[in-house]
Amino acid sequence: MRRARAVVLVAAAVGLLTRMVIAANTPGPTDVRIFAGFAKAVAAYGPVRIYEHPLPGLPVYNHPPLAGWMLLGLNGLSELGMSFATLIRSPASIADFCCAVLVFEIVRRRAAQGTAVLCGIGVAVSPVLIATSGYHGNTDAVAIAFALAAAHLLADRKSPLAAGVAAALSISVKFIPVVVVPALFVAALRGGRPALVRFAAGFGALFALVWGPALVTVPQHLKENVLEYGGGTYRLWGLVRFADVLGLPESVITFIQGGGHFLFVLACVAAGVWLAWLRPAQLPGVVAVTLGLLLLLSTASGLQYLTWAAAGTFVLGFWEGLAYSCVLGLTAVLGYGGRSAVRWSEPVLELGAAGWIVLAAALAAGIRRILASRPGTSPKTPAERTPLASPRTSQPSGSAVN
Repeated sequence: MRRARAVVLVAAAVGLLTRMVIAANTPGPTDVRIFAGFAKAVAAYGPVRIYEHPLPGLPVYNHPPLAGWMLLGLNGLSELGMSFATLIRSPASIADFCCAVLVFEIVRRRAAQGTAVLCGIGVAVSPVLIATSGYHGNTDAVAIAFALAAAHLLADRKSPLAAGVAAALSISVKFIPVVVVPALFVAALRGGRPALVRFAAGFGALFALVWGPALVTVPQHLKENVLEYGGGTYRLWGLVRFADVLGLPESVITFIQGGGHFLFVLACVAAGVWLAWLRPAQLPGVVAVTLGLLLLLSTASGLQYLTWAAAGTFVLGFWEGLAYSCVLGLTAVLGYGGRSAVRWSEPVLELGAAGWIVLAAALAAGIRRILASRPGTSPKTPAERTPLASPRTSQPSGSAVN
């Protein structure tokens, strides 16, 4: 086990170095410059008051409160002479390092050790994650790492207090993992009242600490900028892309991207809650499925959104993760290499459609695997699954020893 973990750590370190080399030697997409503008605005107005100030020349500031504190720190480091373009891509790159180790720890409790090593390495070298974390940056990878950590702590480590803290951190960096929070609470409930109370305490305390000042000071602006943010209106991915290709009425597409997208979010939440109730011991896989469904049904388009399912598909299965990383990794690389990250060429659009189908197949296989597991059984470590027999007891009764 030590050797297996060491192999994954080395792969994760190589992956981190690769990401940081890319971050240090490329300007990145427009988001890097936008984040630089956000960081200066946060330094001027503060991480709380930022929500109530118009930001000329910048899009809406739609990031949760903890992201503001992160930007404040990164801006301070940039004023000391460090490159902000490199700094803004560091949190996501470090999160991928942690996620590779985390996926290994999750999978080794549910599959062969060799499979766990391959899954951990797959996360470390995933083209999707290298492109979105090392080149793009943003905070998606950080939020996903915290969401998977919450599931691992709750289901595998039996640490509901720490799991609650990790769950609150995930939605405090990027609001996307809010879809998995109900499933986490359901799994905590299935673990008994003490587990639920401790999970809720950890979640509530961290949430109050991070979100409390903004909720008290600028509740309306926080609601409009963060909680009600619906994403862009580009037609590059998934249901919206297919609706556009099939020539569906404009009113249908407008509904899908407008109020209708909440229905898809509710469907993701409902699927996660259902699976968590039936198979709480498979909570990491449930979180992976829920985040993958959110991407599958997303009505917004963005290459960085591909991060949502990259690590999770390796939790569901090695071949699922490999297929997703290869097809959508090529999509991300070609997309970032084009004229603009939000203007995909026809080959990139076709690759994205193929990747959507790959994701759908991976989620279907993952759900089948979760439901096929025995209910009420906790995941075991490999040593617990196949204990070593003592030399004395391994011999048949009455056998001769040469």
